Amino acid sequence: MPRQNDKDNNRADGARKGRALRGREGRNNGGRGSGRGSTGTVRLWGRHAVEAALTNPNRTAKKLWGTREAIQEMLDDHEAELPRDLPVEYAQAVDLARLVARDAPHQGLVVECLPLEDVALDDILDEADGRTLVLLDQVTDPHNVGAILRSCAAFDVAALITQDRHAPPESGTLAKSASGALEVVPWVRVVNLARALESISEAGYWRIGLDGEGKAEFPHALPTGPVALVLGAEGEGMRHNVMQHCDAIARLPISGAIESLNVSNAAAIALYAAAVRDTAED
Repeated sequence: MPRQNDKDNNRADGARKGRALRGREGRNNGGRGSGRGSTGTVRLWGRHAVEAALTNPNRTAKKLWGTREAIQEMLDDHEAELPRDLPVEYAQAVDLARLVARDAPHQGLVVECLPLEDVALDDILDEADGRTLVLLDQVTDPHNVGAILRSCAAFDVAALITQDRHAPPESGTLAKSASGALEVVPWVRVVNLARALESISEAGYWRIGLDGEGKAEFPHALPTGPVALVLGAEGEGMRHNVMQHCDAIARLPISGAIESLNVSNAAAIALYAAAVRDTAED
């Protein structure tokens, strides 16, 4: 999408003037509607997700699209400037919709950036200082993983850990659901979740799996000391081998009026209970 020359000084603190994405160009020139940019990049959208990506020193932004109002409001709120080397394309809201997933609430902002670099489990365990870990076993819905990342950020979780083959990729949908937490909470992808649980145990963590059929009741099952919470996919739950690598399997005390909770809701409740326990211990 070529940029017209900027002929006036009316710009948003370093953002350069461009023309909107219209017609065939808007549909075909990179507008895939999936949250994917060109090869090797990812598109993030929504106010919190874009702001967090632009302020994350570990994230490389390649291009920003936005309405004039949304970009100016973002800059005014943070009293900041956009990087001078960041290409900026002004566009109308209807044109931005062609760059994101169908009906995605982009809130006037879309950024294309490189994926975050991989994080090693050993590095997390070295730096976690006893903070809670969260492991997901085959939870593949990006909305759920994003919501869980948001809860992880709220309760100062050291890292989210998933298996690389059975988890959603980094995407705009996931980042929007995470509301900025994708840039804050380390996300570790491992080849084998059971082996990761062994390493976590060796690091001094108690591994507590959450399952509706668990004999113990959460949060009474929480021991003293660092905890790793393990949650499985809705319906199928944790795989047998993963469950065998937990020190205890616990259930949340919900009424019989409903069979189970959404996995992201269960994670939020469990993290709150763990945080309350930690506060009481202090």
